[in-house]
Amino acid sequence: MGNYILYKIGIFLALHLPEKLVYTLAEIVSFCQYLISFKDRCAVRNNLKAILPKATFLKREYIVERVFANFGKYLVDFFRFSLMTKGDILKKVRLVNTQYFDEALKNKKGAVILTAHIGNWELGGAAIAANGYPLLAIALPHAESKVNDFFNRQREERGVKIVPIRKAAFECLHALKNNTLVAILGDRDFTSAGIIVDFFGKPTLLPKGPAMLALKIGCPIIPGFSVMRDGYNLDVIFEKPLEFIKTGDIEEDIKEITKKFALRIEEYIRTYPEQWFMFRKFWQD
Repeated sequence: MGNYILYKIGIFLALHLPEKLVYTLAEIVSFCQYLISFKDRCAVRNNLKAILPKATFLKREYIVERVFANFGKYLVDFFRFSLMTKGDILKKVRLVNTQYFDEALKNKKGAVILTAHIGNWELGGAAIAANGYPLLAIALPHAESKVNDFFNRQREERGVKIVPIRKAAFECLHALKNNTLVAILGDRDFTSAGIIVDFFGKPTLLPKGPAMLALKIGCPIIPGFSVMRDGYNLDVIFEKPLEFIKTGDIEEDIKEITKKFALRIEEYIRTYPEQWFMFRKFWQD
């Protein structure tokens, strides 16, 4: 209930104050959160040691503070979804390289959009839907049902169909067979049934889902990342689909595909470390 009340306060302010004032307030609140949230701050700091091992302490600490600040902006945009028209979203978000979608959809097998907890994936999904593409996204349910209902309502009102992880396998297969884009966050496994590959030089459990769907359906995996541009607007950058060869060894094929998309995610996290919202200790000692 505590988180829900905090979200309700944030939503009220985001919907009733001018946009620039809300962003300023979010910066202040985020900085306070950075100061008082010892556990989250240490987790982000620890993750950055693996991502930027050669950076100075001061450089990494500056990035830690910006992670909190950028996450505050992410929440502002998400809270303000109900105020945004389709035109507002199209103005705020620029989609780059959508030809990869168009090529995939011509083959009538849909496509997996492989993304990560970078930038503003919620607004990126809304922009994909606003541009007329059918989109389904897998979401981890929140512990509080009211918070979960709010998040899913916000997403679905913007044209993004949501499926919880427990129903993901069937729903994703069905969506791809109906030529739909399926968005999956590939930088964290929530099922404990993933596969271990190197991620920033450390053995890491990452989800099997993207690879399994691509092998089962024959659809492409298109890496796509929503990165903040000039602090407030967004670029959703799609890259050339992953290239892979089916060998017949399912487990080995899954591992090779997962390695490939792990490298793509690494590249974006290194480039935008201040936009990787991972408030937990990602690698265990």
